[in-house]
Amino acid sequence: MAVTVVLAVGLDPWMLMAQDSLWRSEGYIVIPTQTVRDAIDHFKAGDFDLVLLGHSISLENKERLTSLIRASGSNTPVASFASSPEDRHTFADATLTNDPRALIKGIKELMARRTRMPALQFA
Repeated sequence: MAVTVVLAVGLDPWMLMAQDSLWRSEGYIVIPTQTVRDAIDHFKAGDFDLVLLGHSISLENKERLTSLIRASGSNTPVASFASSPEDRHTFADATLTNDPRALIKGIKELMARRTRMPALQFA
């Protein structure tokens, strides 16, 4: 099973700890950060397959962090938690809910889309 490394940004470390065994059983290694600054530092220093923006981060900070990731030239997908299934965060590659099964399903779909994307051609 391939391991997927996720940078998770959120103010609620207890939620990540509570779901750690689920993440690991699905092949995910989660690196938690609690501030946008820490997330930027980790992102620059690491090789992440996904950035997950938790519900406890303000919408403004989610947009800011996503913008910085895109400006870096990275094609790492960004998923954002929403309060309700009707909410859509257009700045992110996917908007997910907090339900563990729906979350895992959404991440799997996002990662599958990423692997199907054609490589960029440079002249």
